[in-house]
Amino acid sequence: MRMRPEGCLRPVIRTAGDQAVLVEFEPRVDPAVTARVLALERWLEEHAAQGIYECVPGYCTLWVAYNPAVYSYAQICGLIERSAGQLDSTVTGHTRTLEIPVCYGGEFGPDIGDVAAHNGLRVEEVIEIHAAGEYFVHFTGFLPGFPFLGGLSSRIATPRMPKPRQAVPAGSVGIAGEQTGYYPITSPGGWRLIGRIPIRMYDPRREDPFIVHEGDRIRFVSITPDEFTDLKAMDDQAPWPIPVRYTRVSAYEEV
Repeated sequence: MRMRPEGCLRPVIRTAGDQAVLVEFEPRVDPAVTARVLALERWLEEHAAQGIYECVPGYCTLWVAYNPAVYSYAQICGLIERSAGQLDSTVTGHTRTLEIPVCYGGEFGPDIGDVAAHNGLRVEEVIEIHAAGEYFVHFTGFLPGFPFLGGLSSRIATPRMPKPRQAVPAGSVGIAGEQTGYYPITSPGGWRLIGRIPIRMYDPRREDPFIVHEGDRIRFVSITPDEFTDLKAMDDQAPWPIPVRYTRVSAYEEV
């Protein structure tokens, strides 16, 4: 069973068990679509928090678990339908862009040569292309705080490794297909590793230990091995202040 609100940008609502629905926007990886997903999540948190157990965003979907003692299926669908007309004003606002240092190649990026060879490039070109991008955080998952980033140039897109590593060091920056992201903690993983971040990207010492969230944007700044060592030493002493700038944007702007 499904319900489609009127209007081309309004979502489709599908059942997802007896206490959840899956809200689907346009099926494409696009910051404008994700911005509407996140706007709906915020709207539900503000207007229906007591009846919502959890919201889990994806590239173009929002999974909503609700309390059936508060909302029936028809009521939760009606609530989401009513919210759709109010999202346009919600998705426009200020977004954060974080500048995150990365040391590319060498021991920190053991797969960067594979990425270069796959795309017919030199390693220096891979670094230049990756560091030139501005990446939109569509959602986090897999690991706490692992960001799935949109905006990777197709010039350096590379398939995952055929066999995942048992342990990827925390801070490793990787490529998988047309996605890029980083590992906030040490874990198994199969992304192609091209560099490493010297600061803790999951840091319980900070007020916000996850640092990066859905809707943020990231720019990676290429640093030298010596700079990596210095920044890591500073971050080990106290959380290093990540440069952040705020920009007023619309959900309909392209990244």
